[in-house]
Amino acid sequence: MISKKEVEHVAKLARLGLSEKEIEKMQAELGLILDYFELLKEPDISQVSPTFGAGIAPLENIMREDIVKKESPQTVGKITAQAPAKEKGHFKVKGVFG
Repeated sequence: MISKKEVEHVAKLARLGLSEKEIEKMQAELGLILDYFELLKEPDISQVSPTFGAGIAPLENIMREDIVKKESPQTVGKITAQAPAKEKGHFKVKGVFG
């Protein structure tokens, strides 16, 4: 079982103000959680191969091809005409880095 001092330390790290009643409750709850982790140590998994994903299917790239589509000058003109600021046919925005 987890000690009262350990619960108070965890509460301090999490910046939680716990009453005495809450500390006692957390002692019991955290103790149960830690006991459950001990159960997970029991099974022999030495013959189990590691997996690298939660899915059954093998991992694959599902991204689409990055294909550049050239728009007509009329379409580009209509779009850039709506921009509050533009420069050389591109949207002009404020700098993001210093």
